[in-house]
Amino acid sequence: MKDTITDSEAGFSVLIAEDNPVSRGLLEKTLEKTGYKVVATRDGEEALNIFKQTFFPIVITDWMMPGMNGLELCEAIRGNASDGYVYIVFLTSKDSKDDIIAALGAGADDYLVKPFHKAELMARLRTGKRILRLERSLREANEDIKLLSITDPLTQVYNRGYVMSRLPEEVGRAQRYNHALSVIMCDIDHFKNVNDTFGHLVGDEVLKSVSQSLTDGIRNDVDWLARYGGEEFLIVLSETDTQGAMAVAERLRKTLADKTVGPGSENLHITASFGVVTYDPATDDRVAPEDVIRQVDQHLYRAKESGRNRVVGGRLESPE
Repeated sequence: MKDTITDSEAGFSVLIAEDNPVSRGLLEKTLEKTGYKVVATRDGEEALNIFKQTFFPIVITDWMMPGMNGLELCEAIRGNASDGYVYIVFLTSKDSKDDIIAALGAGADDYLVKPFHKAELMARLRTGKRILRLERSLREANEDIKLLSITDPLTQVYNRGYVMSRLPEEVGRAQRYNHALSVIMCDIDHFKNVNDTFGHLVGDEVLKSVSQSLTDGIRNDVDWLARYGGEEFLIVLSETDTQGAMAVAERLRKTLADKTVGPGSENLHITASFGVVTYDPATDDRVAPEDVIRQVDQHLYRAKESGRNRVVGGRLESPE
């Protein structure tokens, strides 16, 4: 992942591509005096190599440079996956209408003719910063919306929709890298009785407490948890074989059985049943995510049927 130069309070970070040392030094000095963080390069190729390692929200480039020119640099930046929008300004002695159209067509946002006027340059960059701030705000809002769309509002873990989109990726990754993938399905025992006896508010507290215990019991940033149904949770364990997954499920089962949940003095003892299935592409045939869900659900059903508060699981069976 790229490094990111953090914006200073006075301005943004700027990458300069300019082969003329006098012009490069003057531009660098002018920008640094007004608070910008500046990295100056001698040509387009050097600028592009730096940009690929570190994201810059603003790029100022000359047109005519040895090797990669400004148009080629602009097109390369636009074709490169970036952490955000890049505001690109051409600063060049080429000043015909055709030149301006060519630069804008390559992806430039603005165009200034040398020698630049400091006040005009600063005004153009202020415009660029307004656009960048707006783009950043919109991107953050979209990320918030996306997060809300895949999060269960009560427990704040992933929801079923996330399972449907993410599990195929996990199965594909297991097949690609030839490592085991285990899935655990957990169902709170007699949860309907909790709602009927104590009310839905207490039921909600139970769901939140159980989801927190499950979250605390798995590897952060490796495994993930989702609320699959009303009182059902799904846990995906990457690079985990059957023995490891059964051990995780048993540990989680015991954690839930040993704790009490409830408001005030009304403490409830909650248990849960667990189904476990492991898919190992080294020995198993290729499977669909639906096969994984169906078989882990079958193991959970057997755990419920055989007395609840227990773990039942095994290797994924080849679908018929």
